[in-house]
Amino acid sequence: MAKPAAMAVDALPRFLLPRLSWTGPATASQALRPLVTLPASSRRRLHTQPNALHDSNRSPKCRSTTFNPKRASILETPGLMRSFHATPARRRDHHFDTLKFVQRLKSEGFTEVQAEAMMKVLNDVIQESIQNLTRTMVLREDAAKATYTQKVDFAKLRSELLSADSTESNTTRASHEKLSNDIAKLSSRLRDEIGRTQASVRLDLNLEKGRIREEAVGQELKIKETETKIEQEVAALREKLEQVKFQTLQWLMGVCTGFAALLLGAWRLLM
Repeated sequence: MAKPAAMAVDALPRFLLPRLSWTGPATASQALRPLVTLPASSRRRLHTQPNALHDSNRSPKCRSTTFNPKRASILETPGLMRSFHATPARRRDHHFDTLKFVQRLKSEGFTEVQAEAMMKVLNDVIQESIQNLTRTMVLREDAAKATYTQKVDFAKLRSELLSADSTESNTTRASHEKLSNDIAKLSSRLRDEIGRTQASVRLDLNLEKGRIREEAVGQELKIKETETKIEQEVAALREKLEQVKFQTLQWLMGVCTGFAALLLGAWRLLM
């Protein structure tokens, strides 16, 4: 029993692959190909009962040894116990050829009950793996809808950016023109103010020059008058000095003459 179990475990990885669509060998496809020729009622019955094809393909021996809950239950085997869920029963989707898998396990030495139990466990594992894989996936319609929404949002954002850019450029251009006009007006006003200031400064300078010139002429006249007065005073002082000199000489001559007369008189008296 250990050798068949080891061979079965070696064959398991092939079926554990989480394939969304199982592709069997050529014999299985050839066996399923005549289903197209079935009538609509038969095909509808096959869709509603997925195990009908497997039951029809089973041998009489397999039919006679179909799993009977009364004879052997999975709950009796502790290794094959499963947790109980109170969810409604739903149609089980098989992602591999369950009949071939059961027959392969039976050929390896497993009983039909064990083979069906392992098939169900493996199917649950694959189903759970596929659910875990598809949990993070999205449908193609949702992806296309999200892509279309993103494209619409991008186009809207682009149009808004273009309109905002054009509006900002127009506003900037208008502000630039307004500033240019204001600067031109300010330049002309400043030029006029500078011209008026220069004219008033020139006028003030000319008036100041005329006033200074008049004051200079008046000062020159006063200086000339002062010089004339000084010359007159000097001339009068010179005349007075001449008169004083002449009077002094006259007095000295009189004194000298009188002193000489006294000396002569004294000399005569002494003689």
